[in-house]
Amino acid sequence: MALPLLYNVRNVRVRWRLALLAISSIALVVAVVGVLLALAQGFAEALRGTGRRDNAIVVSRGSNSEVTSRVGLEERNAILDHMATVRGADGQPLASWEWVSVLALPRRSDGRRSNVVLRTVPPQALAIRGGIRIVAGRGVQPGLEEVMVGRRIKDRFRGLQLGDTVKYRRFRLKVVGVFESEGAAFESELWGDYDTLGGRQGPGSASLVLRVADPGQIAELDRWMGRQPDMRLRAVAESQYYEEQAGPVARVIRGLGGLVALVTGVGAVFAAMNTMYRIVASRTREVGTLRAIGFSRREVLLAFVVESTLVGLAGGVLGCLLASALHGFSTSTANLQSFSEVAFAFRMTPAIVARCLAFALAVGFLGGLLPALRAARLPIVTALREG
Repeated sequence: MALPLLYNVRNVRVRWRLALLAISSIALVVAVVGVLLALAQGFAEALRGTGRRDNAIVVSRGSNSEVTSRVGLEERNAILDHMATVRGADGQPLASWEWVSVLALPRRSDGRRSNVVLRTVPPQALAIRGGIRIVAGRGVQPGLEEVMVGRRIKDRFRGLQLGDTVKYRRFRLKVVGVFESEGAAFESELWGDYDTLGGRQGPGSASLVLRVADPGQIAELDRWMGRQPDMRLRAVAESQYYEEQAGPVARVIRGLGGLVALVTGVGAVFAAMNTMYRIVASRTREVGTLRAIGFSRREVLLAFVVESTLVGLAGGVLGCLLASALHGFSTSTANLQSFSEVAFAFRMTPAIVARCLAFALAVGFLGGLLPALRAARLPIVTALREG
């Protein structure tokens, strides 16, 4: 019969100083890994939540971002004539043609310049993009040199408060509003009027966004454009397009998290192993007594492994609590596709918590396995004599 779990819990409590050393080392490792995973998750969610499934975005085939894309005016008109798009109350197609530029603005924290996206949009863009809501000031008026600022980027850069002026080429753009977009990457952008600012970049646009009645129309539009001899464009669901934008950075962060988990995890395993060896050394008589009263080697082995795993679980829970303290905390990183800064919040999801706890349990199990084998192999007489 196996030793009761209460036996393991009591031993951890009695030798709490030794257990605390292992718990602390595991907790620190889990916290670091959890923070990196929450960072990658927050960045991915910010871009994944940018866009709608029933919006098609048209960009240059082969372009990495809207910054390097171009949709000509004749191509835009041909697409609008071909597509049966959803129409607004005024009978016009729900479509938004937009230019995207990059501005170098000084960060509030250190004064160093970093890239911020300036998106020039027509008036209907707010309705088409979806989820855009002005939370302070007002929207941009057509024909005026004005911008509105995303909520997350407003306090990260200097000169983006209401009433401030942003210099762009020969324009001096007054900040007239602050908007939010349900946590999407648009909140890291400045939005200005297409006719006032975008027209200076020539006819056409960087991208074209269309509202469709059926998401299945997006694939049909992409095939139709592929058949046109002079149209090197592609169409994809808007939500999918921005999720693809998140891929490279999210993979880098997750890769870093895996490397950190590997390197620090090995250290945590040795720390747990050292603690368990010390515990075994201090309990040789107890091990001999257990064997003498009838418990088998396997049952002793299981008891010590369970005890080490409990230590790992405690470290995992503590590490998750430490990492969760950053949940919702705003930060920013560079989007490798658009070469601009994207602000987002750490997201400690249940899936990340589960992965961190599994990692901590594995560390606890591996850290206790060898000491448990040593304890189980102790001859009864030797254990009683050494104790």
